[in-house]
Amino acid sequence: MAKKVVASLQKGGGKAHTKVIKMVKSDKTGSYSFKEGIVHNDKVKEWFSKS
Repeated sequence: MAKKVVASLQKGGGKAHTKVIKMVKSDKTGSYSFKEGIVHNDKVKEWFSKS
């Protein structure tokens, strides 16, 4: 079943999107956390430039 889902994403607009993960440091504790999202390929640099 998973193969069918992946195949349908490749036929549709799935190839135009990228999963992005950003490591963010907390000001209070100094620890790191991760923010992730699925963004259109044209908007990847904008997503990383946001804080």
